[in-house]
Amino acid sequence: MLTLPRVADALTGRIDVHTLWPLSEAEIEGSPGDAVERLFAAGPLAPREARGGPWEPRALASGYPEARTRTSARRSAWFASYVATVLSRDVRDVADVEGLVHLPRLLALLASRVTGLLNEADLGRTLGLPHTTLRRYLSLVETLFLVAPVPAWFINTAKRLAKAPRMHFGDAGLVCHLLDLTSVDELRGSAARGPVLETFVQAELRKQVEAASMRARLLHLRAHTGQEVDLVVEGPKGRIVGVEVKASASVGASDFAGLRALASLAGDAFHRGVVVYGGSEVIPFGDNLHAVPVSWLWS
Repeated sequence: MLTLPRVADALTGRIDVHTLWPLSEAEIEGSPGDAVERLFAAGPLAPREARGGPWEPRALASGYPEARTRTSARRSAWFASYVATVLSRDVRDVADVEGLVHLPRLLALLASRVTGLLNEADLGRTLGLPHTTLRRYLSLVETLFLVAPVPAWFINTAKRLAKAPRMHFGDAGLVCHLLDLTSVDELRGSAARGPVLETFVQAELRKQVEAASMRARLLHLRAHTGQEVDLVVEGPKGRIVGVEVKASASVGASDFAGLRALASLAGDAFHRGVVVYGGSEVIPFGDNLHAVPVSWLWS
């Protein structure tokens, strides 16, 4: 409503604004959706039973209610219609542009680079678009809630940290559609399996952050030395929780290298680090470090 140019009354001070992303797995399961609160709770993470089966079918099914009710073939048709409708109708509602040729190509290119750092210069060269036009199109697809960039976390130190956002989408099912992944077998055999899982975890946390009882926001860390943390959840009073995502069914000490680097940078602000992985147990890996199953986020 607030994006419509014909709305004369902005209702300032008389409304609450809530972003309604596609359904979270917590909503679908009817569980509390309190992962953010649990991450910032005091003490070690309590063991919880992993439930819900593998994550791949959930990612493919999407959080869009209409997509979840359909078979894979019909789901692809729904996503194609959804993207076409958004780009043909909603774009004209929020901006007077004729980008129907470039915007689908931009979405497909962003999906192929999902979870990567946003490189506007390279995107512009690939698409043959001037920088100003590309920036406008990126702003449009973000305004339409198709993409959901994750800003960089950085502090005022001498450390060299990347400040570009990571490019994410609000729904892993949409990414699978744009990458033409329609079955669990295709997803498991794809080089995009890891990025799709990271998108799935990011989307689940994003939705829970929106509904959390505490103020929090999603960020990421990338140092010029190569150390990185997929997601950094910044909570009240600047407290930090690091979240790494691994598609493998097991984890080792080396998978926590980025989280340990984040702990060193954040100092006393570091509260906890977790590696979300494809296994089934909550496993401690030292002080304030745990491996948790994907389903821990909603079970």
